[in-house]
Amino acid sequence: MNLDWTALGVFAAFFVLVTVMGFVAARWRRPETLAHLDEWGLGGRKFGTWITWFLVGGDFYTAYTVIAVPAVVYAVGAYGFFALPYTIIVYPIVFAIMPRLWSVAAAGGHVTAADVVHARYNSRSLELAVAITGVLATMPYIALQLVGMEVVLAALGLTGHVPLAIAFVILALYTYSSGLRAPALIAFVKDIMIYIVVLVAVAIIPLKLGGYANVFASAERVFAAKGSGGLTLAPAQYLPYATLALGSALAAFMYPHTLTGIFASSSGNTIRKNAILLPAYTILLGLIALMGYMAHAAGITVSSPTAVVPALFQALFSSWFAGFAFAAIAIGALVPAAVMSIGAANLFTRNFWKAYVNPAVTPAGEAQVAKVTSLLVKFGALACILFLPTQFALDLQLLGGLWILQTFPAVVFGLFTSWFRGTPLFLGWIVGFFGGSYLAWSNGLKPLHTLVIGGDSYTVYVGLLAVVVNVVVAVVANLIVRAVSPATSPRTA
Repeated sequence: MNLDWTALGVFAAFFVLVTVMGFVAARWRRPETLAHLDEWGLGGRKFGTWITWFLVGGDFYTAYTVIAVPAVVYAVGAYGFFALPYTIIVYPIVFAIMPRLWSVAAAGGHVTAADVVHARYNSRSLELAVAITGVLATMPYIALQLVGMEVVLAALGLTGHVPLAIAFVILALYTYSSGLRAPALIAFVKDIMIYIVVLVAVAIIPLKLGGYANVFASAERVFAAKGSGGLTLAPAQYLPYATLALGSALAAFMYPHTLTGIFASSSGNTIRKNAILLPAYTILLGLIALMGYMAHAAGITVSSPTAVVPALFQALFSSWFAGFAFAAIAIGALVPAAVMSIGAANLFTRNFWKAYVNPAVTPAGEAQVAKVTSLLVKFGALACILFLPTQFALDLQLLGGLWILQTFPAVVFGLFTSWFRGTPLFLGWIVGFFGGSYLAWSNGLKPLHTLVIGGDSYTVYVGLLAVVVNVVVAVVANLIVRAVSPATSPRTA
């Protein structure tokens, strides 16, 4: 191993710091007991504006985001910036929808989106569909956090799977002990570190490379030489870029980990404030994306684009700052991975275990099932990275975005209208989920599909196309069901 001992020492110091914080978190805002899903899985539903801001920002803007967004920009240019409009569009959606979802969940004691769906429609099949989709979409997302951490560990000279496994075992233990309080507390450190790293990088790197004019000119020359990509979108990319951004925005807060942060908030007003404050992360994301262009100006060449950010820091910064940056990225994997595993565990506990295995389970029993499940989820994601090709996790995460978007009608429509019934929404989910999966599979697991209408071709995001068909099927089926059976279905919330 070619170890950089200075960088490794700085990295290890910060990793030890967050590990201690993870275990101490069990005493932070200590409740009477953690043996309750509200306390272990949602932090007591008491997180105020700032804690929610760090927590939601921490699990929405992940380590893989820091690695992947510059990597895509490095590889294809302007098209990689689709994450910016998507994270701008998403916050008006959060402002309009999530306070209502929070109030329904808090009033009914619901822990998951599937809980809300069952209460609104009294439909076990629709609840199960939402729960299964949430778990399936979350697992590869956790695995991608491991990919981000693996890239950083490799840059430090720590090759092989043992260091990654040790880091994840530590994460599993303090999440088991402290629940959602652990990633909430660690998110403070993670986000501050990421802000420092990015602000230093966007200020210092261009100075070393002759300014931003040279950065952009160098990147343009590279794209021109290879005949693909560029600093601006080609006209043919406008529609796919726009539909990918819109579809991703609609899907973003349907994931169990983002909803966990919403349900843990202290009030609907806290969520509205965060919808106003969280776009600060979008500015950060734009700055992070620019590193893809900076890598071209610095002459960075890598075997895989995911190695671009670590290679850039190693080439242009001293070892101690590179170690600090790598620690920030690695901690940026721990926070979302913890929240994701908790979100998946909450789904399993409430919508599988309690619904079908042990309906009489006590609150303490629920908490214990969730703790064990969170361990299994993490080790399942670790096994995926250890024993399967990384591309498998990437492909599944691509499908995960398509899948989770199909839960949008079931979760959101019932918050604002009583017109829909559960069965039509379930039929819409079936068509959107399996039809969208088929389209993605037939396109070689690419996120885009080309429609030919009247001799003209239109390339759009598969997930958005699938959810449109999902809604059309649900509306038509609902009209038929209401015509056949005019009586409204009972609601429990």
